[in-house]
Amino acid sequence: MKIGIFFGGPAREREVSFAGGRTALANLDKGLFEPVLIFVDGRGRFRLVDTDFLDNPTLRDALPQDDSGFSVYDESLDSHTLENLFPEIRPEHFKNYFDLAFLAMHGPDCEDGAIQGLLEWYKMPYTGPGLVGSSIGINKILQNELIALVNGQQKKTATISRDAYEKSDKAQFFESLIGHIGLPIVVKAPHQGSSIGVVIVRESDLTQFCRAVEQCFFTMSIQPDGWSKLSEWAELSVDEKQELAQKMVSLDSGISFPVVIEQSGEIIKHPRDFVQRLDSIMKSGNPTVTIGSLNAEDEVLFEEFISGQEFSCGVIQDDDQVAIALPPTEIYNVTSFDFESKYKLNTTKKRIPVGTSLENNRKIQLAVENVFTQLGINVYARIDGFLTPNGDVLLHDPNTIPGMSPSSLIFKQMAEIGLNLCQSLTYLIRQSLRERIRSGKDTYHLKTLLANLDVALASRKANPLPERVVSFGPGDAEFAAAKQQYNELAASGTVRPSLMYIKNKEEYHEIPVNLLFKETIDELETALSQPRHPLLVETTERTAHITERYV
Repeated sequence: MKIGIFFGGPAREREVSFAGGRTALANLDKGLFEPVLIFVDGRGRFRLVDTDFLDNPTLRDALPQDDSGFSVYDESLDSHTLENLFPEIRPEHFKNYFDLAFLAMHGPDCEDGAIQGLLEWYKMPYTGPGLVGSSIGINKILQNELIALVNGQQKKTATISRDAYEKSDKAQFFESLIGHIGLPIVVKAPHQGSSIGVVIVRESDLTQFCRAVEQCFFTMSIQPDGWSKLSEWAELSVDEKQELAQKMVSLDSGISFPVVIEQSGEIIKHPRDFVQRLDSIMKSGNPTVTIGSLNAEDEVLFEEFISGQEFSCGVIQDDDQVAIALPPTEIYNVTSFDFESKYKLNTTKKRIPVGTSLENNRKIQLAVENVFTQLGINVYARIDGFLTPNGDVLLHDPNTIPGMSPSSLIFKQMAEIGLNLCQSLTYLIRQSLRERIRSGKDTYHLKTLLANLDVALASRKANPLPERVVSFGPGDAEFAAAKQQYNELAASGTVRPSLMYIKNKEEYHEIPVNLLFKETIDELETALSQPRHPLLVETTERTAHITERYV
């Protein structure tokens, strides 16, 4: 089966998606599937690229650049820049290149039902939840309302539109929010993921609050009483102006280009042009300018700050559409809950399951399964939440296409039930085919694809691949190298790898899949010396009828 790996996309999470495309390519079972790489550019066009495109450390490194000295995404370049380098594929021709679209994209247009609807129109099966689950999973405001209907949870929230905010008395609005929600206040851009557009206002500071709201609307203001760094633009040096303009390119923390000067409607696509235009505006003496992203949010969500144990819990389903929650991961030692803290710093810690009672872990799983089912999500998802000191489970933010780096939480949780990274991707492809059949579109063709895949999987079980032992000694570097080799062998589709830890001449251990994600030898030895947590044993048994197909 030819698998079109879709990565990139026009959303702010495209760098996360770029890494996900690399993971999918590296770990797809080459004995069952043939990968075809489809880079979705910032303008939403589909481009066929070679594997070396993903060898670059970031998406911006993979893209051609101009001679401006700025590092930019393709929306800032001439629209024809990519044409000669990466041929465009039209959706009506997808079937000439691949049999199924593997979606490793995130954010608006990518996991909100837009690309899913396009693929359904052209009768192309795709991975992940369908239209209903995707459209709900992208909207944090709607999620809160629907989750509360499903499980009765009570969480203080408020929203405001951009127009209403601009007309409001900011100080009065802030005070009313404090009265309703209390401090700290969590400010969120409602259609973003990966903790992009999330700011916590901890103090009764109007300037800090207004900065947070602007950040989540993806706007910046220059005005006499402004709170933006741009209000001091005229005092910046040339290098400082270029540095600020380059920061604005950032998709995880900046406004990102193209931007619009809202007073004039002028669209600026490149940071070089932004510097020149802002210099001109400041010389004109106009004290009030508002700059916004072309993809700015039109509403902002405010939530009460929940004190408790933060967790993230994956859900998978079987052929009968029964949802089974994976072991939840506790996320602790988080400093600020934003993109920087969760994805770029090494301070955040994780453990499986949550450091609480067996009963509370079961309560988390039950709540997650219920919301997954009632919100119309299928195939798989990751649902986040908090366990309060009172033992209440508060859920939020279903992720219908969870992050797909090799160390992503969903893969760690699937390893706990016995699926390695390669087998997890195979599960995702097969279960997605099963769910697309239920839509009643192109049914015969999809059933044929599913039947052929099931025959290949059954043949693999009846005639196991030859085993290849990967051994390593008591060193962190050896352990890391052995895990990488294990994953490469698993994806080759030619052998069945196993890991052997040789501690010394007298002591050695075969390493089960659930320990593959331990990061150090010390962590590995601690896990080997302890019995498995009862929740992990329970969940493995509950999912055995699913995993037996792939292992």
